[in-house]
Amino acid sequence: MQPRLELLYTVYTMGQLKELEQLASLPPQIALAGRSNVGKSSLVNALAGRKNLARTSASPGKTRSLNFFHVLPQNYCLADLPGYGYARCSKAEREKWAKLINAYLSSMPKLCAVALLIDSRLPPQDPDRDLAAFVFANRLTLIPVLTKIDKCSLRERAQREKEWKSILGLQAAASDQIPILGVSAKTSVGLEKLWAIMHQIAQVDNN
Repeated sequence: MQPRLELLYTVYTMGQLKELEQLASLPPQIALAGRSNVGKSSLVNALAGRKNLARTSASPGKTRSLNFFHVLPQNYCLADLPGYGYARCSKAEREKWAKLINAYLSSMPKLCAVALLIDSRLPPQDPDRDLAAFVFANRLTLIPVLTKIDKCSLRERAQREKEWKSILGLQAAASDQIPILGVSAKTSVGLEKLWAIMHQIAQVDNN
């Protein structure tokens, strides 16, 4: 049975984030993080089996808050973070998003993993490398996910996997790594496997 996703909390400010941190009833969380236009909102909708749960747009940068989606009946949250690296918004707004993201990743007590969404069509980007290093430094579980695999060739996908396997191998021990997953929000390839990994991680944290 496909899990059900319900929007539980929306956070725009540091004050709201601090209030959320104090909630004893807040379930464990797995964050969804990545560059703008990596397809986070489309992936959330595909995981939910719904078209409009998360807002999507042809213009990157539409997610301007931390959105917590309750996964039922498994009882954990997917935390959809604002995309990073999009240059068309103001510098002040980019800095605000970065501060909120960093605060969440650094201080949220029930954050158990970060799914790093990586565009399979692009070679490794510095912001993605930096986020992976940040996750390992904070002793969180990293779930590396190649998105939009329906838009690249098998050869390109294999190249991306090879590149990221090398990068992640330098940042963490093999025992700490989860295999790189390829997913497509359009064709649903890889979604069942991604769900299985997230369920397993959240189940450990729930016990």
